Amino acid sequence: MTKLNSLVSRIFGWGAGLSMGLVFVIIFVNSLRRYTVGQSVQWGEELPVYLAVYGVMFGVALAYMQDRHIRFTIVIDFLNERRKTIMFILGDVLMAVTGVMLVLSALAFVERRGDTMSSGMFGLSRWLGDVTGIKALDALGTLGPYQYALVIGGAMITLAAVLKFIERATALRGL
Repeated sequence: MTKLNSLVSRIFGWGAGLSMGLVFVIIFVNSLRRYTVGQSVQWGEELPVYLAVYGVMFGVALAYMQDRHIRFTIVIDFLNERRKTIMFILGDVLMAVTGVMLVLSALAFVERRGDTMSSGMFGLSRWLGDVTGIKALDALGTLGPYQYALVIGGAMITLAAVLKFIERATALRGL
């Protein structure tokens, strides 16, 4: 179980790091272009926002896996280890339920608004579709792929909560 938790944490860490790295590079290049050429890249304003949402979702799941999230422990600190672990297990169950609810509500959101055009991404998506001949890339000009960050984030949070639940339940047997 430790290997699986470590692997999942590493994937979440890479996802968060890659998302934030891309945000930095895009903003840096867009700023350089704006001040040297006098014109910014059309998609350079919107794409970093969408990537940041993915980065936050990966980061939240990573924080949960590492138990580094914000936690109010005023009452829990007075409990013995066994009861403390039971409280954390209950928190894991609540977090898993919250993650599932996020997935379901995000799917409904994508279903209703996913085909809305993203003004800053529309030109890039059409250009990519024309250059590569892959018409499916036109979907990048809609909000759907970026709204899916909430679906993926909810799934990652649910996975993190389930893995922590198993880890704590296993540890509870030893207490």
